Amino acid sequence: MTASRQLHDKWHRALQTGTEPVQDEFLKLTRRTQDSRHYSANVVRGNLQTPAYARAVFQLVVDFHEIPDDVEAGVARRRARAQFIGQGNRTYHTLLNEQALRTNLGGTDVMQGQLARLLEALDLPGLKLGIIPARAELSVYPGHSFSIFDGAQVEVKTFSAGLSITAEDEVATYERAFALLERSAVYGQAARGLIEAELAALS
Repeated sequence: MTASRQLHDKWHRALQTGTEPVQDEFLKLTRRTQDSRHYSANVVRGNLQTPAYARAVFQLVVDFHEIPDDVEAGVARRRARAQFIGQGNRTYHTLLNEQALRTNLGGTDVMQGQLARLLEALDLPGLKLGIIPARAELSVYPGHSFSIFDGAQVEVKTFSAGLSITAEDEVATYERAFALLERSAVYGQAARGLIEAELAALS
């Protein structure tokens, strides 16, 4: 595989000492990035997660990969990434499928807290949060979740490993996919309405 398209260590190797080393790498990437775009098909994106939601996510990772339980270290690194939203004129554009509001990670209380956090996040400086309604007509096949960093690097996670893409033509493909997905997203009050409706459904 070329240097412009690299497979990270398979998770059983990358996570052999726990979640902390991988989260440290993503923290470094976040720190040096000015413009990031993220599409998340079925879970809330990491930087927008509450500690309780992140804890539920990392516990699933620990259990699935049967690795050392350092959930709290992973949560701490993920919380550290959140501080960069809007800092130093950074821009952070996230698209969530409506399903991400409904995927139950951690139970009702955790989900209520996470949805409340998303409502607060709508007002964060530097953040543009779009929700793709479940019934919205799409302009591109929804595909898998991905993140684009400064228009130069794409990160994709799979069950077995992660993929880091820097080849210009492939990055351009993901940028086009993001632009087409964005056509179906709603923002502002419309996005707030979708989040509030799901929060009400949990009451």
